[in-house]
Amino acid sequence: MALIPAGWFTMGDTLDGSVNAIPTNIYVSAFVMDVNLVTFSSWQNVVNFASSFLGYSFKYAGLGKNSAANQPVQTVDWFDCVKWCNARSQLSSLTPVYYTDAGFTQVFTSGNSGTTVYQNLAANGYRLPTEAEWEKAARGGLSGRRFPWGNLISERQANYYGITNGYSYDRAPNGYNSIGSIGGTSPATSPVGSFDVNGYGLYDMAGNVCEWCWDWYGTPYGQPSTINPTGASTGSYRVERGGNWGVDADGSRCAFRNYGFNPDYAGSGIGFRCVRGL
Repeated sequence: MALIPAGWFTMGDTLDGSVNAIPTNIYVSAFVMDVNLVTFSSWQNVVNFASSFLGYSFKYAGLGKNSAANQPVQTVDWFDCVKWCNARSQLSSLTPVYYTDAGFTQVFTSGNSGTTVYQNLAANGYRLPTEAEWEKAARGGLSGRRFPWGNLISERQANYYGITNGYSYDRAPNGYNSIGSIGGTSPATSPVGSFDVNGYGLYDMAGNVCEWCWDWYGTPYGQPSTINPTGASTGSYRVERGGNWGVDADGSRCAFRNYGFNPDYAGSGIGFRCVRGL
């Protein structure tokens, strides 16, 4: 995991006319984040143990392209990712973060759609990043840039779908990324860590698979506070960030907010990574 330092940063940008990403000054406490997306191998290891010995129940088995160990897991819904975080915590002798009661006595181990999940941010276990944590991490210490490395994007920097005549900042060939073992067959994911790191040492913060965040989608930023915001109190959609192998350059921007899926949706362009508080 990589350290993401505490501090204020500008969340959102107005580079491309987004109306739901108005720049806002946000403070985020220090935390650590997985350098890579959760892999298919890691997903399976935790799921198998948690299902056999800890009483967990997962709705989706999760998939990895060609069942390769180093491919990002995909086709996982928000609820199963949250349960996986809890199971990973228990396997590491850490306190789980997610519960089915506000008193934090019943660890969330089963259930999907319709289950109310409470997070205990005082716990030291693994969890999904908040939307603010994700964007601060994605920017890698840069400010006011479209992507983790700057304002232009190409297939050598991220796994996304090129449309060069649609965006002036897209320098990749059109279509699916052709580098390495990615290929053009669905799902066209790439092995984790296939592209350059950002300023915080994180891979795949743009492209490959979208990443579930904790937050319900809501506007404006900074709910309920601009200090360590955790998002809207209720909603219909959980936020996804980062773009994926089938999404164009616009959707791969640091400030792009993907909020079109219910938390019980699982698709081949959706994965996740974990964080821990300090």
